[in-house]
Amino acid sequence: MRVNAALQATRLSVLDRSLIRQGQDHSQALRDTVRFAREAESLGYHRFWVSEHHGVPGVAGSAPTVLAAAVAAATSRIRVGTGGVMLPNHQPLVVAEQFGVLESLYPGRIDMGLGRSVGFTGGIRRALGHDRRDAEEFGAQLDELLGYFTGDQRVYPGVHAFPAEGLRVPAYVLATGAGADVAAEHGLPLVIAAVGGEERMLQAIDRYRAHFRPSAWSPRPYVIVSAAVAVAETTELAGRLQMPEAWSIVHSRTRGSFPPLAPAGEILSSTMTARERALFEEAWKGQVHGTEDEVEAALGSLVERSGAEEVLITMNTFDQDERLDSYRRLAQLAHPAAGYPAVTVPAAPRAATP
Repeated sequence: MRVNAALQATRLSVLDRSLIRQGQDHSQALRDTVRFAREAESLGYHRFWVSEHHGVPGVAGSAPTVLAAAVAAATSRIRVGTGGVMLPNHQPLVVAEQFGVLESLYPGRIDMGLGRSVGFTGGIRRALGHDRRDAEEFGAQLDELLGYFTGDQRVYPGVHAFPAEGLRVPAYVLATGAGADVAAEHGLPLVIAAVGGEERMLQAIDRYRAHFRPSAWSPRPYVIVSAAVAVAETTELAGRLQMPEAWSIVHSRTRGSFPPLAPAGEILSSTMTARERALFEEAWKGQVHGTEDEVEAALGSLVERSGAEEVLITMNTFDQDERLDSYRRLAQLAHPAAGYPAVTVPAAPRAATP
């Protein structure tokens, strides 16, 4: 198999959202995330990020800095971060303090991925003490946050964030459109997905590079493209791997709740309405899946078109052994010289009850 040169030169990383599977509870999903991070490290992935979702029954990842601490404690080399902390939901001072603690405990391994989303429903936004308008202040919030690390924030004179001050935790802006402009203005790396279509994403990347202002945080543009990718022995099996999450997304759009991941066979045998079927096909086909050769061509082409320095891979399915096999195949695909073996990582011990 000929490996795409652009893909071989690209870093691969992991985004895990701690999705719950049928028959699981939240605690098991979180322990699975920590275990998966250890497996990703064994496979040579560059970084492992966790996300922030509030009030979603099928998602256990609600406190990313807390979960990142657990992941960093269970690993030794892989970079650990957030994809991301939704800055409008928090006070920048508290975010700076949290990442200052993480960087102090795990120096040189922590990433600060930051987004501008707010809670998904009015009730959640009220419970968080914020509303949609807070997202419009993302740039100012980012200025304040970064100022706590450099010691020159001007919003609250005389206020310092310890132990963050003097540390330099790499910061990344998660964007779907306008956020790319914020990343360029602040001289920060950009993390972007093809939400709204690939053409829109490529235009945002071009705009980001054209308007990037070098900073103490990053001397040049750096683009991470986020993509859902599944690799399996056959095209059909790879497609089935992505059906559980695709169906949960459809369920959330049509019924208002994101359910635990179900087996692909159960989804295929279910009766969908015409609208559900259309949304399911849209969600499923918008992902990258196939054999090694098919994914090599598709993902390599994406890297070439976007010029991305890194790809942040997300793939959730019901069977966790099949998920791990997909990530192993992808690691081997991008970096065949490493010769990654099948990975078996023992479960992390549970904390003793005091």
